[in-house]
Amino acid sequence: MTQYAIVTDLNRCVGCMACSVACKVVNNVPVGNYWNKVLRIGPNPAKAGSGHFPDVDLYFLPMQCQHCENPACVDVCPTEASHKTADGTVQVDKEKCIGCQFCAMACPYGVRYLNEEERVVEKCTLCEQKVAQGELPQCVAQCGGMARFFGDLDAGIESFETLTDGFDTDRSYETLMAHRATLAEVVNPYTEADLHHVPDTGNKPAFVYILRERDWQGE
Repeated sequence: MTQYAIVTDLNRCVGCMACSVACKVVNNVPVGNYWNKVLRIGPNPAKAGSGHFPDVDLYFLPMQCQHCENPACVDVCPTEASHKTADGTVQVDKEKCIGCQFCAMACPYGVRYLNEEERVVEKCTLCEQKVAQGELPQCVAQCGGMARFFGDLDAGIESFETLTDGFDTDRSYETLMAHRATLAEVVNPYTEADLHHVPDTGNKPAFVYILRERDWQGE
């Protein structure tokens, strides 16, 4: 089976919100709504730190549809507009959506909204229109910190890819899409303990976050 997902190295994310802006532009997301938002977590007293600045932890958490293995939004949809596809992503068929918002209420992450103009529910599609052409989701392609990676969980997160020349405007779009690096080539060593998901309420979120604890004794 296939399960497309995004892995984000939170130690590399600088909170620039380029992923959020790029997503809104390429997917024509209405003003006031987001498919991908960036949350600031902290500052909080650091574990093994003094409890005072600069011994504090702070990181940025990109949040969007987690394309869950057992999505609650699909279970409650009365028209089957919300559905899982063969690539593991959760999509919304606007032709079937009646705007009841049951899916938005069932989602534990608050990442769906009603498009007031079209009267249908929208959310992150993992840029299915780009992925179908062999491209990367826009939030991955535009990540200046090379913190976001896209791939198939069944192939292992080490194989997930990002762009290496996302801001080189002297190259053609096709050339830029070809310059890729894998997570294994970019990300610093991590352990299984450094891999995290957003809270699982039984839906099994697919996205993975890498977050390493700071070694205060060694800094």
